[in-house]
Amino acid sequence: MAVRRLAEQQPQSFAFSDANRAWAEKEMAKYPPGRQASAVIPLLWRAQEQEGWVTEPAIRAVAAMLDMPLIRVLEIATFYTMFLLAPVGRVAHIQVCGTTPCWLRGANDIKDVCKHRISEEQFHISADGALSWEEVECLGACVNAPLVQIGADTYEDLNRENFEALLADLLAGRKPKPGSQIGRQFSAPIGGETTLTDEAVYQPRPEPGNAGPALSDADAKKTTEGANQREAPVPKPPAAANPDDKAPNPVSKA
Repeated sequence: MAVRRLAEQQPQSFAFSDANRAWAEKEMAKYPPGRQASAVIPLLWRAQEQEGWVTEPAIRAVAAMLDMPLIRVLEIATFYTMFLLAPVGRVAHIQVCGTTPCWLRGANDIKDVCKHRISEEQFHISADGALSWEEVECLGACVNAPLVQIGADTYEDLNRENFEALLADLLAGRKPKPGSQIGRQFSAPIGGETTLTDEAVYQPRPEPGNAGPALSDADAKKTTEGANQREAPVPKPPAAANPDDKAPNPVSKA
């Protein structure tokens, strides 16, 4: 993974909006006293949603709210690629998975579209200021590779054509539907089922002809109790002989 650093140009200050401040305090209250640091990732994410990226003043503000050393919050913000450390496109920032499964399934085609439509270089904003992109490590939906992440959503089963259509929707102000872009359900096999396709497998089995009527719960209880009463006690096995004991001599001496 490449080294991730904060942008050189930073705003002077950061403050949560009133609504986001109330949300952050509610999030912190979920944890026992002294454990508020557990809310660091949700608070950084909310700061990013408010500003579009995670600024250095935002990192300082979150550290102060959670009573954490600044370096610890900085470590978290720079480790996770979900946190954007520089200004990004006004409409969307495209995170393209380039890990092996996505690469084998055509991630390079998706990157080529980004280079053509957005910018030849990563982290550069398009000329109209609308889009930006970067390559990231595994986004966790390898079976539906290749995919991209935009905000909190992933868009899967991509190719040049449907990815171009996805970008067009974004630029037109339309919200693309997250998930598979070829219409498959979750991670179901492409083309439908290939095994256990005989509908007879899923039909209920007929009752055998001599099964008789089903017992009610009360009758079943009585039957079980009667069977328990009729059972004879199991005799205990004889105690094992002590090998050290001498067996009596059956031959009497004259």
